[in-house]
Amino acid sequence: MGALERQCSTFYIASVPAGCHTRSMRRRVALPFGFALFALAAMLPAHALAATPHVERADLTGDINTITASYIATAVDRANSDHADALLVVLNTPGGISTSMDDIVTSLLNSRVPVIVFVYPSGARAASAGLFVAQAADIVAMAPGTNIGSAHPILGTGGDLTGDLGTKVLNDAVTRVRNLATIHGRNADWAEQAVRNSVNINAEEAVRLHVADLEVSDPAALLKAIDGRTVSRSSGDLVLHTSGAVIDDVPMPFWQVFLATLIDPTIAALLIIVAGYGIITELSTPGAILPGVVGGIAAILAIVSLANLPVNIAGALMMLLALILFIADLNANTHGILSVGGVVALVLGMAFLINTGPVGLGVDPVVVIGSGVVTLAFFALFIRKVWQARRSPAFVGVDTMVGAVGEAREEIAPEGLVFVSGALWKAVAPEPIHAGSRVRVVGRDGLQLKVVAGENGGNGTIKEKR
Repeated sequence: MGALERQCSTFYIASVPAGCHTRSMRRRVALPFGFALFALAAMLPAHALAATPHVERADLTGDINTITASYIATAVDRANSDHADALLVVLNTPGGISTSMDDIVTSLLNSRVPVIVFVYPSGARAASAGLFVAQAADIVAMAPGTNIGSAHPILGTGGDLTGDLGTKVLNDAVTRVRNLATIHGRNADWAEQAVRNSVNINAEEAVRLHVADLEVSDPAALLKAIDGRTVSRSSGDLVLHTSGAVIDDVPMPFWQVFLATLIDPTIAALLIIVAGYGIITELSTPGAILPGVVGGIAAILAIVSLANLPVNIAGALMMLLALILFIADLNANTHGILSVGGVVALVLGMAFLINTGPVGLGVDPVVVIGSGVVTLAFFALFIRKVWQARRSPAFVGVDTMVGAVGEAREEIAPEGLVFVSGALWKAVAPEPIHAGSRVRVVGRDGLQLKVVAGENGGNGTIKEKR
């Protein structure tokens, strides 16, 4: 029976592969087919995603300066590394520093991805340096109600460049803008007139004169309109694929926003005032530490701000004079005359600190007047009190002990020790006083106190002058 069982068992086990053979064959066919379906399902979303155009956006808004130039250079590098289908630069600027403009133009010209400049929204402009930035792009679009032009080179003060220097700068700018317009097939003659004579036109005229390529209302319409266009680049002709593109907005990083905020005449003037407050307070109350730290940080930030602004030397010297007058008034009994003179110098210095140029640079007049009033109050109240305290008689030592109440630590007959104002003193009394009794200081003889028993006359508190 055991052998039979073993044979049956063997037969049963041997019969399983025969029954499983069909299922095994089915698995061999089904598994590859299933893997193929899974791979196809996995590839479809990736293929669909890869087929969606990817456009990165950077907003160039406000004055063109070193911060915005760095931001655009970073945006170009990111678009290149991300293999974007295009870089969309939304432009709205009154102009700015020529060297920063050159940096932006160079970044756009050397971008490996097509660059589209869109003067947007309605009311925006591409003035002065903005014209050069626009002409450096592969596609220039403008929204209705925008304008472009007025690119004559001028000084930071708004004055004209004259003489040989003016001629050199003008000719260089003309050649540069003509090159930019020519390599992109635009109207180089009009671009030259914008530099030489500061002509300016709206979006409709720009398209008609072929200064801009098209007029559209918004970024989505722009990307749809230019889809399929061919642009000529140094690497050869390139067909744009932008219809229905996913726009990846690349905002300016926080630290660049912070630095861009500093590059403002009003902010610079306020930082100078805060620095002055901190330094003066630290000098008047040595050891306070915090005012000095705040003043030092404000001074450094003010230097960063002024380094990117057209500073008027006369205004800067006037503010320096105000600081000197304030410090001098702390050490001279002028009854506030020097402080008033410092306030006048401060107000004039703030008013003339920045060369007012064509883009409306300058310290806000409201801030100028407000700063003068606050500074006058600051020195009339706080600093004046500090000055008075420094010149007041010193109320320290045993003179402050008269009237103070203490305790006899030993028998006073007529001399002994008393504990007054947190310290042990030698004391003398006209009559014996028992240890532990309350005493009151009525005078002194050198470093020896004169005391009497009790707290007579209601003088049971320490009378220290503060």
